[in-house]
Formats: sequence, structure tokens, C-alpha cells
Amino acid sequence: MHALAIGFGLGFLVALQLGPMSLFLIRSTLRSGLAVGLAIGGGIALVDALYAALGAFGAASLLSIDALRTAFALLGAAVLLALGARTLRDAFRSRDAAPGRAEAASPRRAFATAVAATASNPATIASWAAIFAAASGTRAGSPALQILGVGLGSLCWVVLLAAGTASARRSVGARGMRIADAIAGTGLVAFGCALAVVS
Repeated sequence: MHALAIGFGLGFLVALQLGPMSLFLIRSTLRSGLAVGLAIGGGIALVDALYAALGAFGAASLLSIDALRTAFALLGAAVLLALGARTLRDAFRSRDAAPGRAEAASPRRAFATAVAATASNPATIASWAAIFAAASGTRAGSPALQILGVGLGSLCWVVLLAAGTASARRSVGARGMRIADAIAGTGLVAFGCALAVVS
């Protein structure tokens, strides 16, 4: 039980950091509602748990291969730049003119986009590898329970974030939606550019 609690705390605290996927979740929940926000959160939590598992079993050493690390970084940058460009485009269009086949138009599409965007970020696996390297020295218990805890902690935070955003959705008008799109789009593009530069 100790290992599960540690994993939960790690997952919750890592997910708590404002990053590109948090911006994407907030923006998509404001535009499309709670179901889409929960789907994005589920995708984020799934990848966090999978990367925590990879980190626990030493897969981060693969990122020491320069070509592989660069390829992951460029892929992640491309995904974030594409999401950011679409989000900025939506900031300058009316809500009714937003395309029906957007990356978060349905929970299924939102989940797939969240999985792809989160998984393509090499910083995610590197951070989980570092966390699990540190946790392994504490004799915190079963790695499997820690990984389960990570997934549950991450899921807990993204559910809270989606629910809070959905409750605020009613009071956000068209202008507020465009502002949220502009902020999220700018943030996604900035994260994508930073990832491309450091690769």
C-alpha cells in the first residue's frame, strides 16, 4: 500500500505541472465539454503510467541514443506545433465555423490525440525515468504498485482539471473562448518550438 501511495503522489504532482497537454485539455474542455476533457485526461494518464513503467524498467537508456532522442524530440515538436496552429486558427474563427473533424471533436478523437501528443514528448519518459531511479533507492515497495499509483494520481488530477474547467465553461462566452484558444495555441506553439530547438 505504501508503494501505491507514493506512486499516486508522484503521478498527481507531476500531472499538476502546467504543460502543453494541460493547455490542450483546458482549451478542448471549454470548447467541447466534459466528456472530451475526460478523454484527453485519460490519454494523458495512460501515457504517464506507461512511461512510468518504461522508466521503472530502465527503458530511458534508449534516449541516450542521439538519433532516437532527436527523432522523438522532432516528432513531439511537430505534434505540438500542429495542435498549436489549429488552436490559434480557432481563436480567430467563430465557434460555429470551427471544423467538425477537429482533433478534439469527439471523446475518441480527443483520447487518440492526447495519447499521441503525450507519448511523442521525450521529456515525459525522461522525467519518469529520473523519478523512478530516485524512488528505487527508497525501497518504496513494488514497482507495479508504484506504476498503478502513478496512473491513478495522474488521472485524479486531470479529472479534477477537466471537471473544474467544464464547470467554468458556462460562464465563458465567445470572446473568452477565443482568448482561451489564443493562450493555449500560443503555449502549444511555444512548447513545440522549445522542443525543436533543444533537439
